[in-house]
Amino acid sequence: MAPGWRSSLVVFAALVWVSTTGPLKPFREALTTVEPPQRILVLGGDLDRERVGLRLAQQLELPLVVSGGSNPEYAQWLVRDAGLDQSRVVLDYRAKDTFTNFTSLVDDLKRDGVKHIYLVTSEDHLPRAMTVGRLVAGSRGIRLTGVPVACQLSCREETLGKRLSDGIRALTWVITGQDLKPWVLRNWPQGFPTP
Repeated sequence: MAPGWRSSLVVFAALVWVSTTGPLKPFREALTTVEPPQRILVLGGDLDRERVGLRLAQQLELPLVVSGGSNPEYAQWLVRDAGLDQSRVVLDYRAKDTFTNFTSLVDDLKRDGVKHIYLVTSEDHLPRAMTVGRLVAGSRGIRLTGVPVACQLSCREETLGKRLSDGIRALTWVITGQDLKPWVLRNWPQGFPTP
């Protein structure tokens, strides 16, 4: 066998290992799952998101998780007003931003055997949330299906820079288990210098 074939064979074997039993296996599972959604995850920050999530949970008879939503008293009132059983709704307030919406919940979802979730957020926030969520949840073998909530006049287009920085933050967390943000804030408290 020529030396080029040996190295190609080694690379091929490594790719097969990485995608079937190695570190990329959860991502492959998340992309190929045929499981129906088992949870609805609402990213807080807008009452319309919570209302849509509640209606969806009621229609599909799925458990609902609201991450970083409205204050607990109002959220509990919304749940009662929607006629949902409180035991099917988790109100989680650990998250401080889009990134922590996922990192604070993903291991709980994996432990519960969740393989697929509906992700409810505003249409202008959905692309960034899907970028972060696909990396973080995908690292645990969880697939996301986005459910955009119309925001009409209140929509604010997010920059590509914000999407990329959150994507890098999520990727760093997947690789190292650490949040990159505290390190960045320590080293660049005024933000990155602009040319």
